[in-house]
Amino acid sequence: MSEHTPNLHNVDAGEIDKFSQLAHKWWDESGEFKPLHDINPLRLAYIDAHGRISGKTVLDVGCGGGILTESMAKLGAAHATGIDMAEKSLKIAKLHALEQNVPNINYRCIRVEDLAVEAPASFDVVTCMEMMEHVPDPAAIVAACAKLVKPDGTVFFSTINRNPKSYLHAILGAEYLLGLVPRGTHDWQKFIAPAELARMCRQAGLAVTATKGLSYNPFTQIYQLSDNTDVNYMVACKPL
Repeated sequence: MSEHTPNLHNVDAGEIDKFSQLAHKWWDESGEFKPLHDINPLRLAYIDAHGRISGKTVLDVGCGGGILTESMAKLGAAHATGIDMAEKSLKIAKLHALEQNVPNINYRCIRVEDLAVEAPASFDVVTCMEMMEHVPDPAAIVAACAKLVKPDGTVFFSTINRNPKSYLHAILGAEYLLGLVPRGTHDWQKFIAPAELARMCRQAGLAVTATKGLSYNPFTQIYQLSDNTDVNYMVACKPL
């Protein structure tokens, strides 16, 4: 199946359309994607601390407009690949990489499951950030990422915990009260508890080696890493 007629299994068309409509705003650091720009240095530092990006081949799953992908390329990755199913977002990502003169990067419109069949064990670092809560079958995403990483590589996931506090912070707070992200960005029922993610990882042949929470102070408007995983959190994994 060619990239022009992609397999749409495990792809939520509504989610793709939602992000496609915002594609032109990916690199507006004061717009709808401001939170991603704000947390990107924290994500990047966490990934580099556990995966050592310099000289590595890296894959960013659900890359959107390329905020994280491009930053990993600039940090010294030998090569960075970003994949997403929203072609409008990928066009923005490609354009921005050209404007920034980042040659060690490429973007593809392909499902991670299909790439796992095409190029197993090909990447030193695989990241899948803020993406699993937007797909019908997150366990399939985890399994595909596990297939794509090299035996001595590292896989990173970030998502949102599912509990009353996350509903209060990520839905009511972020979407309705503070307006940090557009209303309807998230579906609380699709949030994933750390224990659930750890189970998906084990079933896919990955062991969670580190976990970190990400918190936001609405008064200082500053994000920081923390040991509290009640809302946003990231994990680093190694193949078993």
